[in-house]
Order: sequence, then structure tokens, then C-alpha cells
Amino acid sequence: MQIGSIDIKNPFVLAPLAGYTDLPFRLLCREYGAGLVCSEMISSHGLAYQQQKTHEMIKTTEDERPVSMQLFGADVKIMGKAAAILSEYPVDIIDINMGCPVHKVIKKGAGAALMKNPRLAGEIISAVCDNCRQPVTVKIRTGWNHQQKNGVEFAGIAEDNGAQAIAVHARTWTAGFSGEIDREMIAAIKKAVNIPVIGNGDILNYQQGLEMMIETGCDGVMIGRAALGCPWVFQPRNPDVSLHFRLEALSRHLQLIKTFGNPDRGLAGIKNHCGKYFKGLPHGSAIRERIFRAETFARLQELVNTLMD
Repeated sequence: MQIGSIDIKNPFVLAPLAGYTDLPFRLLCREYGAGLVCSEMISSHGLAYQQQKTHEMIKTTEDERPVSMQLFGADVKIMGKAAAILSEYPVDIIDINMGCPVHKVIKKGAGAALMKNPRLAGEIISAVCDNCRQPVTVKIRTGWNHQQKNGVEFAGIAEDNGAQAIAVHARTWTAGFSGEIDREMIAAIKKAVNIPVIGNGDILNYQQGLEMMIETGCDGVMIGRAALGCPWVFQPRNPDVSLHFRLEALSRHLQLIKTFGNPDRGLAGIKNHCGKYFKGLPHGSAIRERIFRAETFARLQELVNTLMD
């Protein structure tokens, strides 16, 4: 898959996930084969006003490239300014979030709320494209609700204003993350535009991703929640996912957190990440209980090492 000048060798992409797709997890997914990794949502206001916490979110390293950083906001000038700032960093793609369903984002007119305002969405995309050197992509939904499925029209507006790829979470805003995805809409959007289309929604393994590409004609697939605790989901052949295999993956994840993250400051979030490696596993709940009892990051690493012995 080609996005602008960026060659994506594996069309399986790590989706942006708030609270999860930080630098350590992105690096881990790249090691397991993800062709492109995406950051968490980055506030355009936070970047424009030089907030320290926001700047920490855009830390990157050469080993994770190609990497996409995702901006959100509803102010044309602020989005343009944020894009200009982000453009100076070693990132390959700038993505615009126009699909987030979370209320605190929607109430500011950002995320999926922009699907109700295609004119403003077009102005934002144009401003971002005008203020950065990188290819710009847009993540959308199929529409605001089942009566307003404007995904095809919206994708056309994105392309006309300079977007070089579109990721489609094939649900409306009102559907949230529930119900079946609308693969027909992905196919319709793919037919309507001349830029790459990435399908998103309910892909749990590599085979399902291939099936979506065949069925809809989309150029790539984006995997989000299914990658949590399962970063090997981007590989063509599913490995023998034994307890030891999971522990090795988690151990590597913790090493990356220690090197690139803030292990003691974000311990609760790290434990949340760790617990997902044992979801659905016999005795997994007992392991998760021990994880959540760990009082420090060092104790957490000791526990994983002990379980591996």
C-alpha cells in the first residue's frame, strides 16, 4: 500500500487507540509485523499551546517508522498550526480524527461530530494539508447515524481537499463499537475515490483482514482493540500462543516501556495493558490479579520473570 510517498510494506495497520498506542506499544507492534503504526489522538490545542503532556505523546524513534500521528480538533486555524508544528517532527503521516465517538470529543465539535459538518471538515483537511510536508490521511465513520450515512460523500470531500488515504471505521457514530460493521460502505467508498482506503472494524486476526480486503476491495486493514494483548495479530501465520509465548511478548513490552515510557508514573495504565495478555486464558484471571497487586514497575517485571521460569 502506498500513501503519498510512503511505502507501507504490510497493509495491516495498528489503529490509534487512546490510552494504548503509545511509543512502546507501537514499537512492539512494528516488531511483530505491523506495516504502519498510529499514535493516540493528539490534541491540536495541546500542540498549538505547547502543553508538555501533549509533546510527550509525539515522542518517536526511527525503529517505529513509518509512523502516523493523529490530530483531533474542530478549529481550522488551530488544526493548521498544530499540523505545522507536527510537521517538524520525524513522522511520516499526519492523520485527522473524524471518527472518534467519545462524548468529550464530540461536544467540542471534533471527532465523528465533523461528519455532520462536511464543509468544516473539508476546511480542516485543507488547512492541515497546507501546513505540513507529510501525506495527510483521515479516519472517518460511515456517518452520524443510520439516517445520515454520508461516508461516500464525506470521503470525496476528504480527497478533494488533499487527503491521500482514508480509514473507514464501518459503523455510524450512534452505533459506537456495537453491531455488525457495514462492509458494503467500505466497498462503496473504495469505488468512489482514487486514494487508498483502509477498512476498520471487528478484525480479530490476519485471515479476517484478508477476507475484508477481498470482499470490499480496500487497500489495507486497521486493527485496534484486537491488537491489545495480542501484538502478533499482524503476522500472516498465527503462532502457537502458549503461556510462555505470551509472557515473552509481555516481557518485551515491559522492556520497551522501561526504555521509552514513564513506568512508575503510569503504572495503572501499564497494568491494564499487561492484563490483556491473559484474556481468555485458563488461570488468566489469577495472573491478572497478581499483576494488579504489583506495587511498582520493578515488581511487575519480577512477576513476569518469575512466571516465565
